[in-house]
Parts: sequence; C-alpha cells; structure tokens
Amino acid sequence: MTSSTQRRACEFRLLRYVPDAVRNECVHIGVMLREEGGSHTEVRFTRDWRRVRCLDPDADTGLLEGMETELRRRLSAEPDEKLMRILEESLSLGVQMTEARAYLAESIPAGVEELMRLYVDPPPREKLPRLAGRAAIQSRMRTEFEHAGVWDLLRKRIAASDYTRPGDPLRIDLGYRPNGLIRMFHAVSFEPGLEMAKVLAFSAAALRAGVERVEKAELELTAIIEPAAKLGATDAEPERLALYRFGVETMEEHRIRVLTTSDMGRVAETARRELRI
Repeated sequence: MTSSTQRRACEFRLLRYVPDAVRNECVHIGVMLREEGGSHTEVRFTRDWRRVRCLDPDADTGLLEGMETELRRRLSAEPDEKLMRILEESLSLGVQMTEARAYLAESIPAGVEELMRLYVDPPPREKLPRLAGRAAIQSRMRTEFEHAGVWDLLRKRIAASDYTRPGDPLRIDLGYRPNGLIRMFHAVSFEPGLEMAKVLAFSAAALRAGVERVEKAELELTAIIEPAAKLGATDAEPERLALYRFGVETMEEHRIRVLTTSDMGRVAETARRELRI
C-alpha cells in the first residue's frame, strides 16, 4: 500500500440530503474532493438512491442527479477561488454541504472512490429495497450512458412545457441532439400499470410538433421499458402478456419507438458515436 508520505494532501466535503430542516434527518448522497493548492474539484453523487427514497419517498432524484451535472460543469468552468459561491448558488432542494475536512489520497479518483465507500454507498450487508419500476429502468439508462462516456453531455428532465404549453407537468428523462434530429428517452415501467405508457402516448404528438416548431428539428421519442420476461409476460401468463403488448402497441401507434433495458448498451453506443466521444 502507498505510504502516507506519498499521498496527496486534500480536503473533502460531504453532500447530504436533508428533506426536513426541522427534523434534521439526513443521508449522505455525494462527495467533493480537492487537492490542496490544486485547481480541480472532483464531484461524485451516489448511483443508488434507495437510502434517499427510504428517508423521503417523494424525493426528486432526477433533479438531484441534474445537480451533480451542473456542479461538475460549473466547477470546471469557474476559477477555483469562486468555489464557495458556486456551491451556495447550486446547492438547493434540501442538499447541504459539510465543512471541509483534511484527507490524504493516493490520487483524486482513488480518493473519491474511497470516500464514497466510507461515507455514501451502503455496505454490502445493508439490506435495502431493490430498485423497481421506473427507478430500475432509469438506473440502467444512466449506467449504460455513463459507461459510454456521454452522461454529462445529455439533457436531463426535459420540460415538455417548453414544447407543448405552460402547465404541462411531463418531464422527459434524457435527450440529445445529433445534427438535425433530437433524440429523447423516457423510462416507462409497466410494473405498476400502463398509465405512464398512456401519458406518453397522449403527449407524443404535441411534443413532436413543439420540437419541430421550437428547435426546427425532428423528434425521435423512445420509451425504455422492462423486458417482457422480467414482468412475467409470457405465453404461460396470457393476461400479463396481453397487457404488455397493449402497452407497447399503444405507444408505437403514436410513433414512439419502444425498446427495453436490454437494448440500452446499443443505444448508449449510438450516442457515443453521434456525440463524437
């Protein structure tokens, strides 16, 4: 192991989610690590939001993920002496930051991994509810896009109201623009029922027309769903299979491309090529 004399002197801060300031219950969601005298600050948020959902079932984890991307973008663009101002402007939604603490790291990436393991990620023995429904699909989407190196280049939580009309509550999970085409991806789980499939189908035409009007581009809208077998939608369960097919066909009839989580590796690789990474 590398001795402490060979390690780099750093300081770190923990980011924690505090949904109720009065009760002051919190869960750590991320780490910020900076080498003393260095100009780069590394930011990492958790990839497993189950602890957050246990504390606050209504937590908007999509916005929290967007905060990570925004922090990373601003910290890379601004001089380091503005760190505190950037943090104060960016941290919201019940997210707080601890005081800086000294830390010796072999390297910045290794230090972030160690701090995440020590303070943020649950230990292997800790039993947490499994990810299910949209959360499981969104997790798979993020994993594949990160593996392809394009996660930070994607738009997140795209407001449909930008393209339809004020008051539209729908937010599309992810999107990007390769040339004259806009690709958007939305996690649609059939596990709780087909309501989300119907909502997306209902919204598709107005969203498509709005993108053409505002962006002067064609929209390709893709729904990412669970594989049929994961939901038990097989010939042995004809009722489940019929519901599954109905959900798929309902979206396809409204020109929504339907793929499963098993296709995400290919989708992410296409994004990597189109974004020229």
